[in-house]
Amino acid sequence: MDKREAIVLTGKTRLRPILMTAMTTILGLSTMALGLGSGGDMLSPLGIVTIGGLIYGTLLTLFIVPILYDIMHKKPIREIDVGEVE
Repeated sequence: MDKREAIVLTGKTRLRPILMTAMTTILGLSTMALGLGSGGDMLSPLGIVTIGGLIYGTLLTLFIVPILYDIMHKKPIREIDVGEVE
C-alpha cells in the first residue's frame, strides 16, 4: 500500500467518528449560541466562537493535516515483510 492509499483509507475510516463527535458538540452548543436560557445574552458570543473553532478544527483534522503530510513527507515508506503468521 502506498502513502496516498494509506492516507485516503485512514480518512475514510476516521471521517464518520470525527464528524459525529463534532456534530453532537455543535448541536449541544447551539442553545448557548442562540442565547436561550438565563444569561444567554452573555454566553451567546462564547457559543458562537466555540462552534466556529470546532468547525475549523474539524476541517483542519480531516483535510489540511493529511494534505500537508502528503506534501511534506517525501521519504518513501518501506514495505516490511512480516512473514507467516502461525
